[in-house]
Amino acid sequence: MLGNTFGRMFRITTVGESYGIGKGSGLAVIIDGVPPGLKLSDELVQEEMDKRRPGVGKLNSPRLETDQCHIFAGMAQDGVTTGAPVGIIIYNVDTQDIHIEQYKQYKDLCRPGHATYGFFKKYGENQDWCGAGRSSGRETVGRVAGGAVAKHILEQEGIEIISYTTECMGIKAREMSYEEAKANLRKNEINCPDLEAAEKMEKRVLEIKDEGDTAGGIIELRIKGVPAGLGEPVFDKLTALLGHAMFSIGAIKGVEFGAGFKVGNMKGSENNDQFTQKDGKIRLKTNYSGGTLGGISSGEEIVMKLAIKPTPTISLKQDSVNMPKNEIEELSPITRRDPTLLGRIYSVAEAMAACVIVDSLMMARGYDNVCRVENPWREI
Repeated sequence: MLGNTFGRMFRITTVGESYGIGKGSGLAVIIDGVPPGLKLSDELVQEEMDKRRPGVGKLNSPRLETDQCHIFAGMAQDGVTTGAPVGIIIYNVDTQDIHIEQYKQYKDLCRPGHATYGFFKKYGENQDWCGAGRSSGRETVGRVAGGAVAKHILEQEGIEIISYTTECMGIKAREMSYEEAKANLRKNEINCPDLEAAEKMEKRVLEIKDEGDTAGGIIELRIKGVPAGLGEPVFDKLTALLGHAMFSIGAIKGVEFGAGFKVGNMKGSENNDQFTQKDGKIRLKTNYSGGTLGGISSGEEIVMKLAIKPTPTISLKQDSVNMPKNEIEELSPITRRDPTLLGRIYSVAEAMAACVIVDSLMMARGYDNVCRVENPWREI
């Protein structure tokens, strides 16, 4: 299996499966490019891990994973990084035989909305059928651990990332400023800063859960404090890198920057962000471009919208095919699942965005230093 590493200078490599091989199985991330002298701890990383932990509340999977992380490499005795790769491990603790047996009962069936058919075509009967293996949402715990390190680096740069639910099953949150959204983060299980809309969303999700079904939605992700000049103008646009990062998350099916698809019904005079000056610096009057111009950061807030699909595991009967036999069968899984992914997946999106921004900062500054480029214009 290829494609388990993301990034260029700041790189994360994740390993591990949803269930793995018996007791003692787990997931891990190796992080290359972590600067020496960075103060890290299990507790710091754990703050991010707890945001995506299952088994908490009525809107996520009842799987009782503690997601306790441990930094096992890349640290000196005094609790700072050495410049070596940082390794973080998270053990699986709720891999009960009853759940493994449930997966085994329909391991040969194509699961609608899941990756089983593609995995079967690629790996045959050797595919990991238990809990979806590497295609499970549980794979993302390593990303969140790596993103926690990236976020810690960004804090020192004055860069902040927040994300939250803006829509679920047709119920929309009102638009709000960065400050208001930040003040209301994680005040409810669906992580919607519009508290009235959140109540309606949660009620609707629970109704859908009672039907044996699941719900999708929209998440907004905002990055504040990114300096202008990050990203390369052709294949490695900042939007392209962020898009790659978001689409690598299995449940994200659509990404918009700024005005997004609305630009298809706008005039150029409406869509163009006109320039002005503020405190001696060039700024934009509006931000329809979502924080980038020509694939390069503009210094404005980076704003993205992410379309999150409903959890594919549902209790309703669905048509399927037995892959080894190539015969039609009916599928009705009874395994654990999130009635909606909105209350946890935002932490994964933030982690991947953080990795992109750290990597882009390292690329930009590394290029300038090696080429001895003096950029006084970056101060305007």
